[in-house]
Amino acid sequence: MVQARTAGGVVACPVCGAESGRVHGYHLRTATDLPLDGRQVVVRVRVRRLVCPTPLCQNTFREQIPGVLERYQRRTTRLTGQVRAVVRELAGRAGTRLLKKLAIVLSRHTAIRVLLGIPLPARPVPAAVSVDDFAVRRRHRYCTVVIDPVTHDRIDVLADRKADTLAAWLTEHPEVQVVVRDGSTTYAEAVRRANPAATQVSDRWHLWHGLAQVVEKTVVAHSACWSPAAPKYRQLKGGATTLQRWQAVHELLDQGIGLLDCSRRLGISLNTVERYARAPEPQRLRRPPQYRPCLVDPYRDHMRARRAADPGVPVLQLLAEIKALGYTGGQNLLYRYVSQGRLDGDRITISPKRVAGWILTRPADLPDARRAHLGTITAACPEMTALAELVHEFAQLMTERRGSDLDSWAKQVREAGLTEFTGFLTGLDQDHDAAVAGLTLPYSNGPCEGINTKTKLIKRQMYGRAGFSLLRHRILLG
Repeated sequence: MVQARTAGGVVACPVCGAESGRVHGYHLRTATDLPLDGRQVVVRVRVRRLVCPTPLCQNTFREQIPGVLERYQRRTTRLTGQVRAVVRELAGRAGTRLLKKLAIVLSRHTAIRVLLGIPLPARPVPAAVSVDDFAVRRRHRYCTVVIDPVTHDRIDVLADRKADTLAAWLTEHPEVQVVVRDGSTTYAEAVRRANPAATQVSDRWHLWHGLAQVVEKTVVAHSACWSPAAPKYRQLKGGATTLQRWQAVHELLDQGIGLLDCSRRLGISLNTVERYARAPEPQRLRRPPQYRPCLVDPYRDHMRARRAADPGVPVLQLLAEIKALGYTGGQNLLYRYVSQGRLDGDRITISPKRVAGWILTRPADLPDARRAHLGTITAACPEMTALAELVHEFAQLMTERRGSDLDSWAKQVREAGLTEFTGFLTGLDQDHDAAVAGLTLPYSNGPCEGINTKTKLIKRQMYGRAGFSLLRHRILLG
């Protein structure tokens, strides 16, 4: 317990500002201070109640102790600062557990009130903002975060991701002239409704991600062309069924029957009918088997040599030999390896997804062997050659900020005849100005994604506590 009193002297009235030293009475204020040597410290301060000399003003007022005690507080200013620093990072229960170890007793409800009492930083709204959504409850409720794409400061958090909400916020801030967003049509509509003259910037990562999905579909569609130049594959399962379905679908289409009616007659889904209808030949629907590296791969050459010397060697004999060489796998794995035909191939089969990843990788980052292998694969199919060139050209557009050349790139895609790019080109046409701006301006939506990642940590610390207001407060505090 620490006993203290004020120093005395004249004090200004908080209402009229007149100074007074006339004492009307005394008052004791009790407050908790920072712990000392692991023990709680309580400060009892005697303050004066003074008489205001101004007529018609309040009769008396109590002197305050700025920097030590705030009005109506039971904690000193420095203790409040320490409590705020803890609850700002840990919020309710976790904050109270840590404060208890520091000899500061606080309930979780008080910790939340202290957290909500921390003033939010006053940040001016910049001319360019970046918006993105994050899930409060996945597939049920989403919110929108607004940040500065240059300084990465959090500007505001909106209660949902509806167009009306964002449009109302933009209307209140007419100084915003550039909005960075993903491919969301809802945000695009909100910007057009609030400020038609504002520049919309489509995020480059989302453009590249959409291109990557199309590239993978194209590689899968032409796998029958490039697969002979890669590993030697065994006969694909379901090849006869695929050919029969393709012929059945195209026979019905030639008769003028619609896609939905084809689906009902053949008993297959509408999406499958559309995929078969888009394929000009059935070979494009045949996919090579996808094999992953396994424990048997290092001993493949030994087993191939044994098979060449003795074609009738049993698999159990091969298992015993490779176990002596260090094989740690099981018998079933070896049986599957042999039955899948991987023992007879020249090398491990490459999946279409991996080939697509090689095409999307910067050539300088690929090892020489993979670069040579990719060159062999792309040279085996004209469409794959055109695909690799188009991806390389789009990567240059994105890295060199040549958004004005996007139209010529789209023209090259149409001339190449790659039907898998139809949806991607339609999206570019619908969001043309934003895509050009995204490939020209230096803004990005990456900082929003980083803040959304931090928001997931905040949600797991205090999910559902005090609702949206607490979540918004913690996000804006940073």
